[in-house]
Order: sequence, then structure tokens, then C-alpha cells
Amino acid sequence: MLKPPERQVGSDSANQAARKPAPSRRLRAQARQSTTKLFVLDTNVLMHDPTSLFRFEEHDVFLPMMTLEELDGHKSGISEIARNARQASRFLDDIVSHAKGPIAGGIPLRRHEADNAGGRLFLQTETINGHLPANLPIGKTDNNIIGVVIYLQKRDPRRQVILVSKDINMRIKARALGLHVEDYFSDKVLEDSDLLYTGVRELPADFWDEHARDIESWKREGRTYYRIRGPLCRKLLLNEFVYQESERPMLAAVVELADDSAVLETVRDYTHGKNSVWGITARNREQNFALNLLMNPKIDFVSLLGQAGTGKTLLALAAGLMQTLDTKHYSEIIMTRVTVPVGEDIGFLPGTEEEKMGPWMGALEDNLDILNKTDEDAGEWGRAATRDLIRAKIKIKSLNFMRGRTFLEKYLIIDEAQNLTPKQMKTLITRAGPGTKVVCLGNIAQIDTPYLTEGSSGLTYVVDRMKGWLHSGHVTLQRGERSRLADHAAEAL
Repeated sequence: MLKPPERQVGSDSANQAARKPAPSRRLRAQARQSTTKLFVLDTNVLMHDPTSLFRFEEHDVFLPMMTLEELDGHKSGISEIARNARQASRFLDDIVSHAKGPIAGGIPLRRHEADNAGGRLFLQTETINGHLPANLPIGKTDNNIIGVVIYLQKRDPRRQVILVSKDINMRIKARALGLHVEDYFSDKVLEDSDLLYTGVRELPADFWDEHARDIESWKREGRTYYRIRGPLCRKLLLNEFVYQESERPMLAAVVELADDSAVLETVRDYTHGKNSVWGITARNREQNFALNLLMNPKIDFVSLLGQAGTGKTLLALAAGLMQTLDTKHYSEIIMTRVTVPVGEDIGFLPGTEEEKMGPWMGALEDNLDILNKTDEDAGEWGRAATRDLIRAKIKIKSLNFMRGRTFLEKYLIIDEAQNLTPKQMKTLITRAGPGTKVVCLGNIAQIDTPYLTEGSSGLTYVVDRMKGWLHSGHVTLQRGERSRLADHAAEAL
């Protein structure tokens, strides 16, 4: 291979030769482009996750000019979309301002060693017209971006160009035109919600045959403990519940883990009337496990999943009232939820923060009616006094005013948590100060927030990330206990 000529001061031809890349470098760049993909990002991807620019590993990212225009149009305001648009613009400004070469040649996305992004960012630097089919209108933003993808694929047919969009209709149009298109997957915790951690594991029939070797057993404070050894111990997680159906059913929680051993602790039986929580007893196995988590002062974070009618809010409120009014473990209950309407918005609501949140808290009032009827001997006056006492201990807060708060010795219930983004979930949970317990309730099959799916919901995110921590627990409630009508409707409809 020929050596490039040495650079000489004052020689224009030598300077041009020095600036021209060596053939080997050009070949390496071509080889790299043939193996790496080029992802064209739609605006909704950046507005959904501003960090999406750095989520494509060694592959390159291309931003059409219409994406930048739409990003600019959505940056004003205080909504989550506006905040994400502004953050995406800041990332782009940081990348472009540190560019050492021409923008048309691509800008390295890796800002520091911790970044996983190894590709380059390409911005549209030329006018691209005339690549759309005749039946697609030219003025529409989505069609403009599709035209850019068609142009890029024609310009470099050896390279795979992929459009990434959260817009289902845009993906359908792109596929109809024979383009490669994908949803944005990096925000998804799981591909399939069926793989989500349930917090409950059924022990196999031969469990004791394989794990009873060198078993140790002891009792402490009315609980029985078993130290077991065997292959299943490596799969267990802390605070995971295990059960085995038999004449004498085994119900236990994993409280300690070593390399090949685990300590199981028998759970308290909240199905029995003597262990009722504010007059409420567990009606099934999962509710029993949930109450064990809710009533355990060592557990700081609890998440409960389940369809409508499984008792999530009722169990959380009953446990909160018991530990707030009876044992005085917490000073008060704070309840919040996302204000996402199921139908058309009815407009502004009058009153204070608590009064504005009142219509969204119908579930709270319904469950308080149930809990207030549990004391049959109190009489009408006694129940009225109890209701006033309960309402004085429950505060309803809006998510909009949570930033900067710190809750000390509070029992925080986050209802309808499936409508939260992972970022909002992090903001809420990090409000917890010393002595505070956070309880997240939700049903990932009932998501009302745009761009959130079962795989990308903040509730799915927090269940997956918090599992196995010593001070957190999770249970997926399976059986509905509201009424036979509600149970049948949940299945049939």
C-alpha cells in the first residue's frame, strides 16, 4: 500500500492529500455501513423518550428536517411531551456543538465512556423531494418523513434503513410501501406482559424430595422457618411467596438467600377472622400474600397488580388505616393518582387541590363505605364519628405538586399507577422519606395514557426493577372478589 505524501507547510496539493482519507479508512467506513443499520426517528419517539438517541448501540441515527420542525413546535408548555421535546433539543444541541467534522459526515453519538451508543447522528442537510408515490399527499409531515426513508434506501441500497415510530398508522403506511419499520422497543421492560414477575411461585410436587436434604427448622415469634437447599434456591427472589397445595397447604415467603440455600418463613393467615385487618379478611391466597406485605413494617415498597375487582385498593386502605389509627406506625395516609379521563374531559373543576381531586377519587369513597360498615356494633353515630376520623387521616394529593416534596412516616398509595411513565414513577417513589411506605396499585390491561403500553408502563418498569430487593414485595392478584357479575364481565367482555 502506498504511503500518503507527507504534509508540507505552504503546499496546497500536499495539504489536500493529507486531508484526503486513506483508502483503508474509506474501505473500513464502507464495510461498517454495510453491517450497521440506519434508524430514521419519527418525532414521537423523541417526545416519548429523549434518550432514544443513545439507545441504538453501534447503529447510526438519522433525523429528518421535519422531525426537528415538529420537535420545535412541541417544546412550549409544561406538559410531559413539552419537557421531553426540550430535553431532546438539549441533547441534540450538545451533540452538534461538539462536532469536530462536517455535519453531513455524521457526528459521533458517544459523549463519554459510559455511553453505549457507538454510532453516528446524521441530520438532513439537503432538500429531498420527488420520492413519494403519487397517491400520497406531499404536504403531510408523516409522508415527508416516509419520503426521506425511501430516498435513503435508494441512495444506499446495500444498507438497511429502518423507520422507527410510535405512530401505528405511520407504521402501516410504511409497511404498505415496502419499507422496514419498527416500533420503539428500548422503553419496554418486557416484550410480553405474561413474563412479568408475579411475586408468587407454586412449588413442584417433588419439591421436598429434592430440597429436604439437611433441612433446618426453627420457630421465632409464632412463625416457622425452614432452611432448604437445592436447585430451586438459585431461582428464588427475596420476598417472593411460595405455596404448595396439599391437605396441609404450605404458604411461605423467601426471607433469606445464599448461594444454594434459602430460608422460608411461613406467612400469617389473614383469611382467619382473628387476624382481620380493619375488619377485612383475605378471601384468597394472593390477597393473603398481599396483606402479609402491606402489614410488614420491614417492607417499604409494595406493588399490587390485578384486574378490576381483585381488591387492590380495599386491601391497601385497610392495611393503611390499621397501621395509621391503631398501631400509629404512620402519621397519615396520602393517596394520589393520574388524572387521565376515560372519556371526554368535563373541563375545569372548582375548589382546592383536594376538592379538584375529589371526582377522581371515587374508588377511595367506595372503599371507605365498605370499611366503615365492618364495625356492626358501632351504631349510626359511631360510624359517622369513625368516618370523620378516617377522612381526617387521609389526604388526597395531585401528582402535579409532588416535585420537591418529602414524605416522613406516611403511607403513600399510588392508585391507577399503570398510567404513569417510568420517569413519573421514579419522581413519586423518590419522595419517600424515613418511615414512609409506598404502595403502587394498578392494572396494566387498562392503560389510558397515549404512547404507553403494557411493556413500557411505569408500573411494569417498577415491578421489574424492584423485584428481589430486601425491602420490597410484589403480588399479582388473580381472582376477582367484587361480585359474580363483575367477574363474568371481566372475562366475557
